[in-house]
Amino acid sequence: MSYSQFLNRFNFKRLRLRSPQRLILAIVCFLGTVFISWYVMAQQPVTLRMLMPAPDIPPFQPLVEAFEEQNPGIRVELVEGPNQTNLVEDLYTSAFLLGDSPYDLVNMDIVWTPKFAAAGWLMDLTDDVSSDELAQYSPLDVEGGRYEDRLYRLPVRSDVGLLYYRKDLLEQAGLQPPETFADLMQASKQLQDSGAVPWGYIWQGRQYEGLVAMFVEVLQGFNGFWVNPDTLEVGLDRPETVEAINFLKSTVQEGVSPPGVTTYQEEDTRRFFQSGQAAFLRSWPYVWTLANAEDSELRGKVGIQPMVHEPGAKAGACLGGWGIGISTSTAHREEALQAAKFFSSFEPQRDLIISEGYLPSIQSLFTDPKVVAEYSHFPSLQEVANNAVLRPPIAQYAQASDILQRYLSAALTNRMSPEDAMQSAAAETQRLLDARG
Repeated sequence: MSYSQFLNRFNFKRLRLRSPQRLILAIVCFLGTVFISWYVMAQQPVTLRMLMPAPDIPPFQPLVEAFEEQNPGIRVELVEGPNQTNLVEDLYTSAFLLGDSPYDLVNMDIVWTPKFAAAGWLMDLTDDVSSDELAQYSPLDVEGGRYEDRLYRLPVRSDVGLLYYRKDLLEQAGLQPPETFADLMQASKQLQDSGAVPWGYIWQGRQYEGLVAMFVEVLQGFNGFWVNPDTLEVGLDRPETVEAINFLKSTVQEGVSPPGVTTYQEEDTRRFFQSGQAAFLRSWPYVWTLANAEDSELRGKVGIQPMVHEPGAKAGACLGGWGIGISTSTAHREEALQAAKFFSSFEPQRDLIISEGYLPSIQSLFTDPKVVAEYSHFPSLQEVANNAVLRPPIAQYAQASDILQRYLSAALTNRMSPEDAMQSAAAETQRLLDARG
C-alpha cells in the first residue's frame, strides 16, 4: 500500500496534511481520544448478575447494599426468578446450555453443586479459598459445596429438617416430646382422642424435591440409605426403605395424618400446623420465625427438636441450604469471587440470620450473642446441623431424585406396593448410575 493510499483509506486528506508533523499530531490526537474513551469505560462499575427466587431477594438486598458500599466499583444485580426452587434451577440450566450465561454469580441450592460442577458450569474455587477460611463453616456445609474433592460453592446459609411440636398441648397432657416413631404415633393419637387437635402429624408428601428431603430423614431413622456416593450402591430395595414407607403410609391409614398430606408442600403444611390443626410438623427452621410472629396463634406455644427415629438408630435431619458459586462464563472472575466471599462471611450471614431466622453455615453464629438474643434455641440446633444427612452428591442427582419421587409417590398413594415401587426405583437408579459412572 502506498503512502497516498494509506492517507485516502483513513481520510487523512480531509486534514490537508502537508507535513509529517501534522500526521504525527493527528495520530496523537486519535490515540488520545481512544485512551480517554478507554479510561472512562474503565471507571464504570462492574456489574455482577445473580438469579434468585423472588421471595429471597428482599432479605438479601441489604447485603448487596452493604457490599456495594464497601466496593464502589462493583454493582450486584439480583435477577428475580420464580418462587419454586426447581424452576430457578431450570432457568440457570437453560442459560448455561445456551452458552454465554448472563449470570456471573450462581445462587445454588446445595443439591445443584454436583450437577453444575460436573457440567463445567462452575469455576473451581479450591485454590481461592484457604483452609483457614473454610474452617469457620460447618464441615457438612463445606462438603455440600464440593464435587470430586474440589470446591465450587461457598455456603451462605444452612438448613436442616426439624420436628415441630405443640409444647403447650404436650404439657397439658403430661407427655414428653417423642423420640421414636412409635412415640410420635402414640402422642398424636392421645392428643387427637382428647380433642386437643384434629390431626397428629403433618409432613410433605407431594411429588417434588421436598418429598425426597422429608423421606431421607425417615430413611435415616430406620437405618436405611438412598445412594452411597463412594460406591454408588443403591439402598432403595432394602427392608429398611420399605419400613420407612410403611411408617408414612401408617400415619394416613391410622388417621394421624390427613389423607391430603400426599399433596402437601412446605407452606401447605406450615399453614396447617400454624392454624392449630395438628400437633406435630416436619419442616425447616424458617417456620420458627413465622410460628412465633406477633400475629401467630402459636406464639410461645411451639417446641422444636430433631426428627424421631427407631430405637437404636440415629435421628435424620436433611441438610439443605444455599450458597454461591461463580459461572465459568463470567468476564469478572475476581470481582465475583470478592462478592461470593463477602456474602458468605460473618457479618452478612449474621444480618441475614437475624432478619429471617435461617440457620448459619458459620459455626460461631449458632452461639453468637446477637443471634441467640433473637433465637434462643439456636445453640441446641448446632449439633443437629453438624450431624445432618446429605442427599447423595452425585452428578446425576436431579435424575435420581426424579426416580425416587415418582416411585415413592406411587407407593404412598397406593398405586404400587412399597416393595414393587422400591425395587423398580432401585433398578432404574442403578442403571442411571452405571450408564454414567
